[in-house]
Amino acid sequence: MVALSTTEVMDLIPNRYPILYIDYVDEMTPDESLIATKNVTINEPYFQGHFPNNPVMPGVLTIETMAQAASILILSSPKFVGKTAYMTGVDKAKFKRMIKPGDTLKVHVQFGNLRENMGTVKVQTYVDEQLATSAELMFIVSDDEQAK
Repeated sequence: MVALSTTEVMDLIPNRYPILYIDYVDEMTPDESLIATKNVTINEPYFQGHFPNNPVMPGVLTIETMAQAASILILSSPKFVGKTAYMTGVDKAKFKRMIKPGDTLKVHVQFGNLRENMGTVKVQTYVDEQLATSAELMFIVSDDEQAK
């Protein structure tokens, strides 16, 4: 098992403030699974408008958080070092619980299918050990040069 700090996360994925949503990785088994943490605070800029009297993390940003955690797992694989992972699809997304300021979001990622440079991951988020979100994400891994 490996734990990664925020700076180590930034060494793997290209996301930066204000769209870096993973605070750290709790545990990881490369090429297999990962658990990462996102601390949801009232200081997130999206809470100003979503919604002013009832702040809720937007579903699309929850999916982005899931994709970032998946990218960390994917790009920690020796075969994908130095590359970039792109989400190509979302299947079976279910939103079971609102995510609010003060919540600690635990993101669980498990590799699904992998063929060459594309595949799937299964991702769930939990708050207080209760399932908040689940989805299957499709991805492709590419050299930065190919993405241009």
